[in-house]
Amino acid sequence: MGGPGVPELLAALEDWYRSNCDGDWEHSYGVTIRTLDNPGWCVDVDLQGTGLEGHEFDPVQDERTEHDWVHCRVEKGVFKGAGGPGNLREILEQFLRWSAR
Repeated sequence: MGGPGVPELLAALEDWYRSNCDGDWEHSYGVTIRTLDNPGWCVDVDLQGTGLEGHEFDPVQDERTEHDWVHCRVEKGVFKGAGGPGNLREILEQFLRWSAR
């Protein structure tokens, strides 16, 4: 991918998270990054109480190979991204591009 480098991507995610921490939100909601056993990555971002709550997200389903794939959607107030073992950055880019609109 030709997008931002990892330090810039993480800084943007930190900025988004920080901007939503209000003394309450972070006690019930947040960002979760975990691994999958197929193998891959899963990213969940709670949108309740943020400026993204209720905003439309066009689902992404891009399957290039068995280990190079990305699926992103919003379901029940949560951005849900999943991808292959080398696609964590792409998942985060999908979220951050959408959040910047």
